[in-house]
Amino acid sequence: MKKAFLLFIPAVAAFGVVPSTSRINAVSTTKLGGWMDAFKNDENLGKPQNAGLTNGPRTNDNVTVNGKPVKAVVGQKVAVVAATARAKISYDCRNGDCGTCMVNINGRKVKACQQVIPPGKCVINTLS
Repeated sequence: MKKAFLLFIPAVAAFGVVPSTSRINAVSTTKLGGWMDAFKNDENLGKPQNAGLTNGPRTNDNVTVNGKPVKAVVGQKVAVVAATARAKISYDCRNGDCGTCMVNINGRKVKACQQVIPPGKCVINTLS
């Protein structure tokens, strides 16, 4: 009867890797050296300012589309505002050439793809 001989060698010893029990240094382990100070806030600059719009966009709350009140931004295209109110407006060119997108704004017929929301009261009614 043949006997098998099994030699057990732990994987750590087999590859020569010895686990370290020393603690990792709490100081930065990156190789940036003195550059880490470049990412700190400078207290001498004072309070940071808002980099965005100071008062936000100018909104117009006096806009209605087919009697439904909607919020709009002054200068926004009427076609976009009408779409948010789910008003059906037909478009063919979206350049203002064909005239299929005509709507009634404050009693005047205008093209929805070209007209923008004015700063005052704006009553939009579709024609079809």
